[in-house]
Amino acid sequence: MTQSFNVYCDESCHLENDGQKVMLFGCIWCPEDERARLSSELRDIKARHRATGELKWTKVSNSRLDFYLELVDWFMAESPLHFRALIVPDKSLLNHEVFNDGSHDTFYYKMYYSLLSKILSPDSCYNIYLDIKDTRSRLKVRQLKEVLCNNMYDFTGQMIRRIQNMHSHESDLMQLADFLMGAVSYRQRGLSGNSAKEAVIAHIEKKTGYPLLESTARTESKLNLFVIQLRRLVQP
Repeated sequence: MTQSFNVYCDESCHLENDGQKVMLFGCIWCPEDERARLSSELRDIKARHRATGELKWTKVSNSRLDFYLELVDWFMAESPLHFRALIVPDKSLLNHEVFNDGSHDTFYYKMYYSLLSKILSPDSCYNIYLDIKDTRSRLKVRQLKEVLCNNMYDFTGQMIRRIQNMHSHESDLMQLADFLMGAVSYRQRGLSGNSAKEAVIAHIEKKTGYPLLESTARTESKLNLFVIQLRRLVQP
């Protein structure tokens, strides 16, 4: 029987001229038949710590530090859960004219393909959900499905069953993706001043055994990072 997976995608500073240096694409995935149990357990952890509302990295503070540390422990202990992130450390080095037919959108879809293609297997099927970010989200979903299906030779849609937008408040696992993305982003940007966020990052790095600043081994399946090394073109 073909195994089915749910994939929850998030992105940060994906716009071309938003004044931010670092761009990230990330996703959480798990077997579809584990989604309900994992979501319920995450809600139980929140309830035990009286952490109301959405789980968001922006809300991390010392008043709920025990909750966020337990959340990291829970994620690391749950073998069905996996996280992968693609990091562009400096958007100013992007040269769309040379590499992306002059289009930031082309680069955007290349990044999502690179993010997802490493976790997709023709022996399984997938439901992919993207956090709604802007008014173009519906168009992006349609184009991303076309890109993925064509590149994965999934012309009948048997492997990629569904790609659709979702508001983060509709999915506990989408919120978990936001939380982990936030930790990677904070570390990659070299930010400081929030002791709770620094404690969470230190806890993740202790649990994984590597810093969130570097690419992990390609075979790392629990928390996989790939930092894209861009080079500034030398003018002739």
